[in-house]
Amino acid sequence: MIPLRNLLLLVLLAFPVTLIGNSKGPLVAAQDATEDEEAIDDSVVEEDDDEAEVEEDDTTDLTEEKEEEEDLSSGEPKASLNADTTILFVKGEDFPANDIVKFLVGFTNKGPENFIIESLDASFRYPQDYQFYIQNFTALPLNTVVPPQKQATFEYSFIPAEPMGGRPFGLVINLNYKDANGNAFQDAVFNQTVTIIEKEDGLDGETIFMYLFLGGLGLLVVVGLHQLLESRKRKRPAQKVEMGTSNQNDVDMSWIPPETLSQIMQSRRDKASPRRSPRKRGPKRPAGSDE
Repeated sequence: MIPLRNLLLLVLLAFPVTLIGNSKGPLVAAQDATEDEEAIDDSVVEEDDDEAEVEEDDTTDLTEEKEEEEDLSSGEPKASLNADTTILFVKGEDFPANDIVKFLVGFTNKGPENFIIESLDASFRYPQDYQFYIQNFTALPLNTVVPPQKQATFEYSFIPAEPMGGRPFGLVINLNYKDANGNAFQDAVFNQTVTIIEKEDGLDGETIFMYLFLGGLGLLVVVGLHQLLESRKRKRPAQKVEMGTSNQNDVDMSWIPPETLSQIMQSRRDKASPRRSPRKRGPKRPAGSDE
């Protein structure tokens, strides 16, 4: 028989080998399990990301559709996503008072259906509150059909009022159209604050009034000088001019009798001759005296 002591030594030698051989198996299995779990988690995360992107795209499309439906149902038409508009002012973005402002509006149909352009209008608004109208211009009826993937250009012009010169106002230009289903849209092609320029050339009311005032003032000065000169002439003594006995008018006196003509000439001579001095006069004879 094997001694007990030797048996215990054999057991002790065989037991560590068994532990070492069996210890590698669970560790490798655990590592393989961990790698499989990580791969599964990565695939799950990727699937979640793809699903999140798809959900976001669907949510964006639904949001845009809801916005369009809300715009159509709210009673305030907005611009369509399938249309683009542009504007070009012919004379630049200068707005002279009492002068024509002309601009062109371009419309591009990007959708699959026709668009019907109904009208184009413009108005000046109060710059602090665009709900308050200052000057509203007549809407231009167009009634033009723009097919898909086509463009159209429209011309419009207006005249700012003369009293608006030198002041800022809000200019709003709207293009009204609808699609084939009858849904109405409105695109604010231009919605900014502009300044109306005072027109320099030509005569305005203030210039005409100034010229009239200066003309009247000059006329008053001329009349005053004339009156002053006339008053000075009146204050001077009039110079006496002696008229001779010559006949300046060449009057025919042949029909007058000679006696009468001599008496007339004698009376003229007496008037023209100087009076005799009192010393040369003879004493007056008393009445009834005889010489």
